[in-house]
Amino acid sequence: MSKSILSEPQFHNEEAAYQFVEARIWPNGPVCPHCGCFERISKMSGKSTRIGTYKCYDCRKPFTVKVKTIFESSHVALRLWLQAIFLIASSKKGVSANQLHRTLGVTLKTAWFMGHRIREAMKSDGLEVFGRSGGTVEVDETFIGFDRAKKPKGVKKGRGYDHKNKVLSLIDRSTGHSRSMVVDDLKAKTLIPILQANIAREARIMTDEAHQYFHLRQYFSGHGVVKHMHGEYVSRMDNTVHTNVIEGFFSIFKRGMKGIYQHCGHHHLNRYLAEFDFRYSNRMALGVNDKERADKLLSGVVGKRLTYQTTR
Repeated sequence: MSKSILSEPQFHNEEAAYQFVEARIWPNGPVCPHCGCFERISKMSGKSTRIGTYKCYDCRKPFTVKVKTIFESSHVALRLWLQAIFLIASSKKGVSANQLHRTLGVTLKTAWFMGHRIREAMKSDGLEVFGRSGGTVEVDETFIGFDRAKKPKGVKKGRGYDHKNKVLSLIDRSTGHSRSMVVDDLKAKTLIPILQANIAREARIMTDEAHQYFHLRQYFSGHGVVKHMHGEYVSRMDNTVHTNVIEGFFSIFKRGMKGIYQHCGHHHLNRYLAEFDFRYSNRMALGVNDKERADKLLSGVVGKRLTYQTTR
C-alpha cells in the first residue's frame, strides 16, 4: 500500500520542515537575504537559538529561510504552512479559510491570511508571451460577483453586467497555460493593449463574436470567431475555431469561487485568479502531479512578502 504524502516528516516535524524548505529555496546552500552573501555563513546552535537560524559574517545579521518570503514574521509553525500549501495546491477548486481553520487548528483570521499569502506565491513572475511560433490562443471574458465601488452595499444591482467584476482570460493551446486578469471594462481600447502585451504578433486568436474583438485581425496573424449567439460552439467551416478550452477553465474557476469561496472583494480577485491560473497551468494533464505542484508553489514564495494591512 502506498504511503500518504501527508505522513511525510516535513508536515509534522519543525526541523524537517525547515530542511525541506531550505532545500528548495537554497538548492546550492544558504544565501543571506540581507546582503546576498553565500560564503561566510554558518548555522547557529545553542539552547535558545531558533530552529533554522543562520548568521552571515559579512553583514553580521542572523536570518532564517523565512526572511523575505511569504512566511516572514509569521508565528505559524512552518510545518503547518507546508500542510496549507499542499492542501491548496492539490485541491482543484481551492480550500476555504474555514476549512483551513478547522484542519490546521489556527484561528479563522490566520487561516484567511495564510490563504492570501499562498495565493501571492502562486502569481507568475515571468512575462511569457502566449502564441509563439503561430500558436493558437483562446481569449474570452467572464463576470463574477459584483464591484461594491460601483454598486455599494444596499444599492439595487439592476440589470446588465456593469456592476460585476470583469475578468479577461487567455489560454495558450500549445502549452496549456492560462493567464487571467481583472479589467475595468470590456471596451476594445482597454482590451487590445492587454492582448498585445501578452500574445505574440504571429499568434492565431480564437474568440466569440463580441464586438470588442472585431478588429483583432489587424494586430495578430489570424482571428477565428465562433458565433455563440447562433448556437455555434465549433465552427462548421474549421473545427479548430472554438473557445471550448477557455470555457472549461471558466467552469472550474466559477465552481471554485461560488462553491468554495462564495464571496470575493474586487481588490482580492487578482490573487484568486492567480490561484486558479497556477493550478490550471500545472495540472495533471500537463504531467504535473500534486507533489510537484506544491514544490513549484514553494519555489515562488521568495520576494512576495504580504502584510495583513495590504490585504485589507
